[in-house]
Amino acid sequence: MLETFRLAKFRFTVCAKEHIRFSSYKGSAFRGGFGYAFKRVVCVIKGKTCDDCLLKQKCIYSYIFETPPPQDAEMLRLYPKVPHPFVIEPPITEKQSFEPGETFTFQVILIGQAIDYLPYFIYTFTELGKQGIGQGRGKYDLLQAEGIGLGNEAIQIYDNKTQTLTSNYPVIQASQIDINSLETNIESTPQPNSHDQREYPLKSSYHEEHRFNSHYQGGHQFNLPYQGGTKGGVRDTPQGNNHNNTITIFFLTPLRLRFDGHITDKIEFHILLRNLLRRISSLSYFHCGEKLEIDFKGLIERAGAVKMTKSDTKWFDWKRFSTRQEEWMSLGGITGTVSYEGDLAEFTPLLKLGEYVHVGKGTSFGLGKYEII
Repeated sequence: MLETFRLAKFRFTVCAKEHIRFSSYKGSAFRGGFGYAFKRVVCVIKGKTCDDCLLKQKCIYSYIFETPPPQDAEMLRLYPKVPHPFVIEPPITEKQSFEPGETFTFQVILIGQAIDYLPYFIYTFTELGKQGIGQGRGKYDLLQAEGIGLGNEAIQIYDNKTQTLTSNYPVIQASQIDINSLETNIESTPQPNSHDQREYPLKSSYHEEHRFNSHYQGGHQFNLPYQGGTKGGVRDTPQGNNHNNTITIFFLTPLRLRFDGHITDKIEFHILLRNLLRRISSLSYFHCGEKLEIDFKGLIERAGAVKMTKSDTKWFDWKRFSTRQEEWMSLGGITGTVSYEGDLAEFTPLLKLGEYVHVGKGTSFGLGKYEII
């Protein structure tokens, strides 16, 4: 199961050049700004929508940001879009304003084939800094990017002084995310990306000079909770809940789970698992080349036996205006902690993988981020 599922996690450090002010949920500015800048960087045929473009099945922007299902897809054939192969995790802090000279970090998770396009992400976030972000479009400099390994070790892969990118970054296989990691912090040796070991200069015409092989076929304000220390600059939450029959999950960013046709605020375990299975199986099929062969029905039935024992959550509303869809979007969800009790052993690998890929709707904005505590 999930033998080909792989992902890579990267931390970006930026320094404000101008005053930068974000709205209540920073993920909206990062995801929206990234999409706009990314299209400017890679789009070949200007002035056309992706749906009408003859290059949409082979276009990098279409694959990353629009993500249509391949024409021969066996899953989600009736859906116009499939899950994006990336997650942008905005800074988790209540601080909304940054003055010139202040630094902050955000993280990006790339899944499957999208890992090959890391240089485009770095170049795009560099260009986004020149265009500006947030309210008033404050500019920033991208100082460095680091690859984050399974044990939270950080490896610098890019810095703005040399403007070179090394491909020696950790790639995490789903099979490495062991269930024992609930009981102890995993110490692992990062697995370098084995495609090559060259360094790539990031020039202004980068997207024209360097091509990478594609395997793709075909608001209201709310305060984000923060707990735990850091390990290599990455959150390291307490590992006190380490029994196979009890678990507590901390939802750090708004969680939007759909059940029976609507977004629910009651996070029963079987609802969480249904959404997690849907997301992981889709990511595996469309971006990692593997159809998940498991007993979905049986797994969901057994998940129904796991009971929610405690819920300490709040509902937070926030809205964003989509320039592409030309409408306001309501993206509220729950944050807080939920505890479960039951036979959890067979679900643990999926739950641990979900800590990386998030769960529910709006994951590319950073929604649905949780940690097992």
